[in-house]
Amino acid sequence: MIRVGQGYDVHRFGKGDHIILGGVRIPHQQGLIAHSDGDVLIHAICDALLGASAMGDIGQHFPDSMPDYANADSRELLREVISLLAQSGFEVSNVDATIVAESPRMGPHINQMRRLIAEDIEINISQINIKATTTERLGFTGREEGIAVHAIALVEQA
Repeated sequence: MIRVGQGYDVHRFGKGDHIILGGVRIPHQQGLIAHSDGDVLIHAICDALLGASAMGDIGQHFPDSMPDYANADSRELLREVISLLAQSGFEVSNVDATIVAESPRMGPHINQMRRLIAEDIEINISQINIKATTTERLGFTGREEGIAVHAIALVEQA
């Protein structure tokens, strides 16, 4: 059985000197406000994977009300999601994500993001696609108030 899921996440900018996206630390004049490390890319991917497997969402599995997840490494959360999928007999076929942000520039970091996410999901890098776009200075991302990510995942169940 083939199943598809979509994920969406947003984090706003706040104090800091870097952001983390796809497990990659990217220098920036602001950080992302979040209970965990704020990796909005991985959070959207987790939601897409959980949605495809009908297992709820990231907030159900890793609630921000739990102190255990304060400053959590989102790559560890992704690996836990993959473990949940495997326990239910799901394998990831592919993931496609779009980062929506005016800054910082994503291009120089996308291949490393793909490599790290593929490693955590335990699939080939060719099964991970990440794109970045701006909103032509429209909306909250255009005003550089935060970053949004759309993700879609295809999983197969044996």
